[in-house]
Amino acid sequence: MSISDTLIVELDQEAPATRKALERVPDDKLAWKPHEKSMPLGRLATHIAEVPAWGKVTIAQDTLALDSSFEPTILGSVSEVLDLFDKNVSMFRELLTTTPDEEFARTWAMTHSGKEVFADNKLSVVRRMVMNHLVHHRGQLSVYLRLNDVPLPMTYGPSADETGGF
Repeated sequence: MSISDTLIVELDQEAPATRKALERVPDDKLAWKPHEKSMPLGRLATHIAEVPAWGKVTIAQDTLALDSSFEPTILGSVSEVLDLFDKNVSMFRELLTTTPDEEFARTWAMTHSGKEVFADNKLSVVRRMVMNHLVHHRGQLSVYLRLNDVPLPMTYGPSADETGGF
């Protein structure tokens, strides 16, 4: 099994679970945040929708240069978030189908203001900064949803809200 095939299996498991959580985000709570230092619910949902696109940035480029002009995307509805998520998952999955194993051994680096922040092989970056990052923020989203009394979907098994007959 190729590296891409392994990543596609994982993406095909994590993306639907993530989409189910995003579908639960209430449109009227996009500005809500649990703490003044936390990002708003709508920004968190948008960030989650953006994460699969980082797979393309990692695979298609060897370097990402960050600068202080970054402006976070703010979408105005859950429908827009879901559309972006679906587009990015599809694009990432399609790219994986054509990525040879040797590409994952290449070094990828992130820089900020001309200085290297970190560098690692592309496989490690895809695993940590795309796949694990997606799961991490889905967990964060589940806390936001719980604090707003939104029933949580099943992820790896039944949630307290959906027992699935267990």
